[in-house]
Amino acid sequence: MVNNIAGNTKTQNDTAWEALFEKHDILNEIECNGRYIITATNIKEYREPRLMAKFDSYINLPGIFKKHHLAILPISRGSYLISHFDAYMPTYTSTSRVIKKTLPHHLESLSVNNVTTETVAINMALASGMLHDFLDEETFYSTVSGRMGSGRFEFLLENSKTKEISTVEVINSQIEIDLALEGIRTLALLEAKLDLANDFLIRQLYYPYRVWSSRVTKPVKPVFLVYSNGIYSLSEYMFLDPNVYNSLVLVKHMNYTLEDRTIEMTDLLRIVNEITVYTLEPATPFPQADKFERVINICELLSNRIMSRDEITEEYAFDVRQTNYYTDAAIYLGLVQKEYEAVSRKPSYALTDLGKRITNMEHKQRQLSLAKCILEHKVFLDSFLATDKGVIPDRQAIVQIMKQSSLYGIVSDHTYYRRAQTISGWLNWIFRLVSNQ
Repeated sequence: MVNNIAGNTKTQNDTAWEALFEKHDILNEIECNGRYIITATNIKEYREPRLMAKFDSYINLPGIFKKHHLAILPISRGSYLISHFDAYMPTYTSTSRVIKKTLPHHLESLSVNNVTTETVAINMALASGMLHDFLDEETFYSTVSGRMGSGRFEFLLENSKTKEISTVEVINSQIEIDLALEGIRTLALLEAKLDLANDFLIRQLYYPYRVWSSRVTKPVKPVFLVYSNGIYSLSEYMFLDPNVYNSLVLVKHMNYTLEDRTIEMTDLLRIVNEITVYTLEPATPFPQADKFERVINICELLSNRIMSRDEITEEYAFDVRQTNYYTDAAIYLGLVQKEYEAVSRKPSYALTDLGKRITNMEHKQRQLSLAKCILEHKVFLDSFLATDKGVIPDRQAIVQIMKQSSLYGIVSDHTYYRRAQTISGWLNWIFRLVSNQ
């Protein structure tokens, strides 16, 4: 019997995979054979395979996979490998210098304030020349993109539990390339994301790399592009051994922007002098969301459509708790509103009018408006004003400020201490607006 993943934060995938593991005795099969091959037909008895086997980040894996240190890969159109292996690579992030680029003046169909899909992000990066600069190619031609078959190839995979090396055969699995760019010297295969995940699935780079390395004589460069809040983060990777799935290493990383990022301390002080502090705290949970960049990212993800909690959790790099934490944080700031379906009463989320206005602003004004949303709350403003020469008050000092601010729903010292980390994290984000030019 498979033990249930405790708590009320299960997704539909959690429940379905628990049932599959029990029905097919998957844990015992893996213990005996090192792996288990499950078919799409088996999976479909409980839920659509496209929803059950696509986990672009580790955090999206069902609880039973995490509990037993398992991962899953497609190996054909209708079958998947489950075993102990490291499927993910940490996303490289850097606050280093951001290179400014510009779009050609005659382009009217691209707007720096309307980057709402991966395709648009890639087109902006291409039209502005940042991809040419990053990949050191003067001329690129857009060649292949979209879904296609993988053909047949084999690779080596290390079992993370036993350390044994085994061969995996892939036969016509489906792959997807966001865009291939061919220059004189190289072929670049781009994978683009709009969410700030902590890691990414190596397969998204490896399968296309293996397919096209066998079809062209030029070096093939896997490139990972992450766009959020006006920053285009580009990472080039290489596989030290093309036959080994886990041989991926970072070659280089650069940040680009198309917008004015110049914010001075005088801009922040002007905001402080102009704001009107709320007389009452919102009757909503005080934020437990340390990375303010991800609060912004939630607003960007909701800029296209209303999304349910399950959709946010399954489509982006959140678990259910993080979805709750970061949507609650955006609600606290007045950027997002929660709605409930009439029958199921399940929550869904949409941008407020304020959230829509701020999300559509140009970069500098957007950052200052977001800082204003934070500092309108007394506890954040008082902590900001207590900062001495850029040194944010320690957590104990912030807790004392919190206890004087009539915060909603916080009772225990332990909760005060944990929430103080959010205040520190958000203030750090505000001060980095000035330092990250």
